[in-house]
Amino acid sequence: MKSITTLALLGALGCVRAANDDTIGFGPYFSLGPTASWIRSAKTTLVLPKVPTPATDRLALWPGMGTSGNDLIQALAVSFSDPKANCGATAGQWCVWASTLQDGTQLGGTQVPANAGDQITMNYVYNDSTSKYDQTVSINGKQVSTLSTSSGQAQGWGTAVECQAQACDSSVPAHSYTETTITLNAADTTFAKTLALNEATSTGLKTSDNKVFTVTTINVGAHTFNL
Repeated sequence: MKSITTLALLGALGCVRAANDDTIGFGPYFSLGPTASWIRSAKTTLVLPKVPTPATDRLALWPGMGTSGNDLIQALAVSFSDPKANCGATAGQWCVWASTLQDGTQLGGTQVPANAGDQITMNYVYNDSTSKYDQTVSINGKQVSTLSTSSGQAQGWGTAVECQAQACDSSVPAHSYTETTITLNAADTTFAKTLALNEATSTGLKTSDNKVFTVTTINVGAHTFNL
């Protein structure tokens, strides 16, 4: 993965693919990779903003990992024009769930409603006994969605703001990710140097061993799509 490029290309293949309008765009990001090792685990907490204005199909916020198997592991927070039809949510709520884009198919766990201000913890862990990545998604500490996929080994990690169809003419509020931890399988002295930012800032990438990397806060700027 080179900065956001691979994440964007993979995301464009199927993150809740637009049915009648193939417009897809990407906004701000924080991106790391590729690593000379591979990512054993990655955990972050997305603090949900208000849904975009206008609330049209479809706008997704996600932290993703591109893998050696060409998968995109990407727990999702999606704003729909009709959230009730998608996850039973009401107007102003998001739909969140564990998800992986694999061979052009969007695999997913249970979709659940979430509110602006909720803390969505997205945790990806490589399971040595199954050779799969296990995903868990929690809202304010309560686990709500899971998914396990055979995806190879993760090469990079990054956040994304993705618009599709009518949402590519909307404004997305600023939001943040907190307590991000990325653990590599082996130390990589070059990993920190791969950091790329677009309309985003952070408190800084920290490591004491070039294997476990932490970021206290990632601030993603407000963005207006006009595609």
